[in-house]
Amino acid sequence: MDMYAIIEHGGHQYRAEEQGTLRLPKMAAEPGAKVVFDKVLALSAENFAVGTPHLAGAEVRGTVLEQGRGPKIRIFKYKRKKHYKRQSGHRQEYTAVRVDQIVAGAPVAKG
Repeated sequence: MDMYAIIEHGGHQYRAEEQGTLRLPKMAAEPGAKVVFDKVLALSAENFAVGTPHLAGAEVRGTVLEQGRGPKIRIFKYKRKKHYKRQSGHRQEYTAVRVDQIVAGAPVAKG
């Protein structure tokens, strides 16, 4: 059975699996740096456990792979018959993290 954890980072929730890759909002970390996420909301090991709101002692450890920018999104505003046009774009910055280990911490109760 595959072990996974639901973590919270940057106001969003992500499903982290061991040896999987996460694309998270930009973090202040260099490629190759070790990171630890301690806001684990749920953990699926032999049993499924849900925190209130976080699981005590559980954490997800990973390594930063790269800092990058996502695809360009075009924003175009237009009002007909008024000669009004505005165009802009946006590229969201991200940090790619490889999940190395999921630590359960305290014994997980059946739930």
